[in-house]
Amino acid sequence: MATTTSFKHEIQAINNGNRIHPIDMTMASNQATNIQTNDDSQQSNESDFDACGWLLIIFSYILVALTFPITLFFCINVVQEYQRAVIFRLGRILPGGAKGPGLFFILPCVDTISKVDLRTATFNVPPQEILTRDSVTVSVDAVIYSRIVDPVASVTKVSNVSSATQLLAQTSLRNILGTKTLQEILSDRETIAKSMQFHLDEGTDPWGIKVERVEITDVRLPQSMQRSMAAEAEASREARAKVIAAEGEQKASRQLKEAADVIAESPIALQLRYLQTLTQISAEKNSTIVFPIPVEFLSFIKHGR
Repeated sequence: MATTTSFKHEIQAINNGNRIHPIDMTMASNQATNIQTNDDSQQSNESDFDACGWLLIIFSYILVALTFPITLFFCINVVQEYQRAVIFRLGRILPGGAKGPGLFFILPCVDTISKVDLRTATFNVPPQEILTRDSVTVSVDAVIYSRIVDPVASVTKVSNVSSATQLLAQTSLRNILGTKTLQEILSDRETIAKSMQFHLDEGTDPWGIKVERVEITDVRLPQSMQRSMAAEAEASREARAKVIAAEGEQKASRQLKEAADVIAESPIALQLRYLQTLTQISAEKNSTIVFPIPVEFLSFIKHGR
């Protein structure tokens, strides 16, 4: 009995260990389907040519072999370090995607090569007349820094990469600045540039383009708006100057009041001030000297007579 019981427990443990859950079966079937689909797509890319296509490819190889010394100038192609080559054979991209850098052999009759520059490219967005949210017309231009990160997509998804990116930059600049006021455009250029970079990067991602940086170079206002802003700035400066002058007069009056209080408490201080004034007049070598005489002294002379 003990042997039979232990044997049953071992069988139950083995069954529990090897149990396949429905979720695991579904995931395994999905993975198998994906692998099979990828294999089928790779096989279809490799054997997608019909009999006529294979006949042209074989004929091209024979032609290259027959004209061997001359065909070297047409079959060998060099791709630089900053470039990638997208090779089309009978209109289809060769397996492996973009090639490069290095030396490549192409068939002159059936292969077409398209070279893509991976370096960062810059272009200016022409000045755009934009109506802001507060109904002010401004002219704004910008500079875009972008580069190609997916050569195959840049060749197969869009006909002219630079032109498409430039047109998208113009529309993005209009759409974003149309929701801002004039004060926000003048003060928040960095925020607007980051928002524009995000929208451009999102729009050009299917084309294989990465927008690295956006800079708003100039914001030009109409002449009437410039004159009104200059008048407003001048009025503000005049108002600040008047406030500063009034504060200075207030401080000066306080100092004079304190000086008058000191002189009233000590009459001898007024005499010292008279002597200081005389010293200053004599230092300037003036011919006329006005000497102040106290009122008490005048009354003493008058009563003395």
